[in-house]
Formats: sequence, C-alpha cells, structure tokens
Amino acid sequence: MARKSALQQENFAREYVIDLNGTRAAIAAGYSERTAAAQASRLLTKVKVQRIIQQLQSKRASKLQITAEKIDEEVAKLAFSNMGTYVRIDENGKPVGIDLSNITPEQWAAVQEIREDTTGGTGDGERKVILRTTLKLSDKTKNLELLCRRLGLLQDKLAVTGMEGLADRINQIRAKKHAQT
Repeated sequence: MARKSALQQENFAREYVIDLNGTRAAIAAGYSERTAAAQASRLLTKVKVQRIIQQLQSKRASKLQITAEKIDEEVAKLAFSNMGTYVRIDENGKPVGIDLSNITPEQWAAVQEIREDTTGGTGDGERKVILRTTLKLSDKTKNLELLCRRLGLLQDKLAVTGMEGLADRINQIRAKKHAQT
C-alpha cells in the first residue's frame, strides 16, 4: 500500500508540472474526482512531492536552457521598450505613422498587438476612408516592477534585522529591575 501511495505521489508531481493544476494532476494520478482538490492541497505540502516537482522543473528549465539571466534579459527588453522606436516623426515633430521596417527581433518581442481598422467613408465622396493602425507595446510599468523585484530593488516584505539577542537583553533588564525592588 505504501508503494502505491509513493507511486501515486510521484505521478501527481509529474502531472502537476505540466500545467500547475493540482486538481487535474490529482485526478490524473488516480485520486478520486470528489477529493482531488483536497488531495492536491495535501500533496503539495509534502516535502517529498515538493522535491520531485522542483527536480522536474529544474530538469525542464535546464533542457530549455532557461536561466535567471535569460529571464532578466527578456523582462528588461519589455521594460525598456520605447514607442519612439516604432513611430515615424515628421519635421514638425508630429507622428506620421508606424514604421516597422527596421525593427529588430528584440524590439518585436515588446509588441503586444498591432490592429488596423477603418473609419469614415460613406461612398458619397464627402468623407474619406481613414485607415487607423494601433500599436500596443508590452506593459512597461508591470515589467519594470517585475525587473525591480527580480533585482531586489522592490520588496513587499519588511525585513527587520539586528534583533538577535533582544529577548535575552529584555530578560536581563527585567531581572535587574526585579532584584532592585
């Protein structure tokens, strides 16, 4: 029975790393659909299961040659993208269109969406058809925040240091005060 449980836990871990969906992984590993969510939650707290998941994810990252440095470089491309790279400006400093003719693959990485639509023109010759092109880059603020977090420049948690031995010092003061009374 213990062997089956260990095998089921390993199967759960292998399924979990596919899409990080615990309920689906539990069902695929042979747990009942009725209890799959609870089983997944329980399994994810087990050190052995966490170790298997970490090993599988490390193996996948190594195989794909994903490193922290590559991730930082990609986030930096998105964070430091600049709309001026993509827009043609006339002699009066006004944007006259989007120019994608000389965009590098690194610059293309920041392009989230390109959309074209038309407006106007009723066929009566009075109104011209206007072609409008919209270019949307990756969210600069989000990527700058992510990059700052990865570099340790922005933290959600406050780390309090220098408190080592504080309890002992307080107890000494209390004992000294108690001895004086």
